Amino acid sequence: MTDFAEFQSVVELRRYTLHPGRRDELIELFEREFVEPLEASGMRLFGLFREPAAPDRFVWLRGFRDMESRRAALESFYYGPVWREHGPAANETMIDASDVLLLRPSGPGFPVPDGAPDSRVLATICHPLGPVKEFSEYFADSVAPALREAGLDTFGHFETEPAENTFPRLPVRENETVFVWFAKSTGDTETHRDLLDRIGEGLSSRLERPWQRLELTPTPRSLLR
Repeated sequence: MTDFAEFQSVVELRRYTLHPGRRDELIELFEREFVEPLEASGMRLFGLFREPAAPDRFVWLRGFRDMESRRAALESFYYGPVWREHGPAANETMIDASDVLLLRPSGPGFPVPDGAPDSRVLATICHPLGPVKEFSEYFADSVAPALREAGLDTFGHFETEPAENTFPRLPVRENETVFVWFAKSTGDTETHRDLLDRIGEGLSSRLERPWQRLELTPTPRSLLR
């Protein structure tokens, strides 16, 4: 995967609300019908996840080389034969698909998959009070080293991509600025939760609102795990 990093210039963090009991139905359809056609359209799928704390949520991550190639890739797929055939069945499982963050790199990116065993991925969403660049520097200099020293390595630091959404058929969350970081959880999630809460106390004065943490379990075809 020599081009893995190239597809991290623009990343979508997509969190869907589904009709009760239909998450596994969507995941089975998604992994059977959509993975290869999506990537053939010009994007990379980084992660597909269940959210154990929210049984009707499906979360996934995809990336693009830039905003223009994002537009072209989305047009290719969503106006193409695969979505025309299987899109209605996917849409029937969904209540809402508009909880989408459009992001760009703000530090380390996603690592190349190494065949590691399954684990939970932690995604933390912060709304900085000041400029996101300053918050990103503070996180890299102070928070990430403290987490690493405590045994929790972070990866995938991202911030809001401010460019206009060039494919408005798929809405994104606009008029907000976020910093999102990811970590791999291989042990007890309660321990990691306590660790993040303790180290994260210093973040609260720099945030507009409480931070949001998603604990995600990879599906069989998820690259990030």
